[in-house]
Amino acid sequence: MVDEPVLRLATPEDRPALEALLERSVRDLSRDFYSPGQIDASLKAIFGIDGTLIADGTYFAVMVGDRYAACGGWSRRRTLFGGDQAAGRSPELLDPGVDAAKIRAFFVDPSFARRGIASLMMRVAEQAALAEGFRSLELMATLPGVPLYKALGFIATGTHAEKLSDGNVIPFVPMRKDIGQEGGVQEFI
Repeated sequence: MVDEPVLRLATPEDRPALEALLERSVRDLSRDFYSPGQIDASLKAIFGIDGTLIADGTYFAVMVGDRYAACGGWSRRRTLFGGDQAAGRSPELLDPGVDAAKIRAFFVDPSFARRGIASLMMRVAEQAALAEGFRSLELMATLPGVPLYKALGFIATGTHAEKLSDGNVIPFVPMRKDIGQEGGVQEFI
């Protein structure tokens, strides 16, 4: 019997395991989209766990048996992307009547990729944001994440090149989705 994924809120105690999962995810799933130098630089300067999301109760860990399969969440704060080490973070709370909730830091262990786990996390994040009054979602997609987010109803709103202090440039795609329209929350699984 195959264990089913179990989604739960992440805790501070999960952090070391989630950081290891994040690195495996970035190194493996990004290798066809970013150079080894870009991957190394992005792990140092951008990608990481955001402790604010864990403290806010908006970041998830997905377990399959006793293995960490994925992590990700959403935010009611202004910061759009980046772990605790990233520059330009803003803890300012968003106004659900005006602002879009932020989808944040989705990472899937490569051995669990393409099994619907990211879709599960997105469905739960979308429902939670909708319950708090948000009517749209924004995210900053990595290049390997763009096809998933398009399949989940997000629309690209431009391009973004994050220039790092070491000279690397990391391309991203900002994306947006309206939620809570007629028909309610879409089911993704």
